[in-house]
Amino acid sequence: MNAQSPSKTYGHLAVHYRNPAEGPLAARLLREIGFTECYSMAQPDGNEFYHFVIDEQANRGTDRIFYLLCMPEVLRKLYDAMHGALKVGTDGEDAAVTALRAAQEQDPEFNFHAAIVFPSLEELEERVGRLQQLAAEDEELKDRIKITLNRAKPGTPAVDERMDASPVFGDVDRYTYGVNGVQVFVETDLIAGGPLGDNWVFEFDYVFPGYKNNILNAPSDDAIAILEEKEAAGV
Repeated sequence: MNAQSPSKTYGHLAVHYRNPAEGPLAARLLREIGFTECYSMAQPDGNEFYHFVIDEQANRGTDRIFYLLCMPEVLRKLYDAMHGALKVGTDGEDAAVTALRAAQEQDPEFNFHAAIVFPSLEELEERVGRLQQLAAEDEELKDRIKITLNRAKPGTPAVDERMDASPVFGDVDRYTYGVNGVQVFVETDLIAGGPLGDNWVFEFDYVFPGYKNNILNAPSDDAIAILEEKEAAGV
């Protein structure tokens, strides 16, 4: 590969809020998460379309865009039909749905989600603290978001020390699969996600610099072993 050739970037992700009434609140949540709203405008059907970017540096650019728009009626009808056929949320709920819910409860990244990498742990901690306050106290959002924390996997002394001192991760007893990074999951029902069109999950990541392996380039011990075998073979 030519190291001087231009690299591709992710352009955008488009997601749906559920109904017209919830558009402004879904947009507010994105602002609270830290996205920058470039503009919003009414679409031909009268529903609001929102153009966000994940940080101010991406404003008016062609990548790092997050589009938020109202779920089309045809898709809403499909989700309604699926929920009805599978008896979602009732005493007769299909066993496959119940199993899926249990898996999602145990591991928020089990399903569709979008991840944002933070440039510093301090910025991530500040953002998480704000969202925790909203989840506990805000009248509009306190029942609409759920936050799950994974602190760095133990074993790197400097990272372990920073985790113990963290105002966010210090008392956390959940751990990432891989090393030298943290994960935060922000789950919301304001945005449709997953095969049933239910909750969406944002993941916040921070990777400690200076280590060869981390949660994003080698998210498990098995992945590390595979990479080391490839490197040894010169692949």
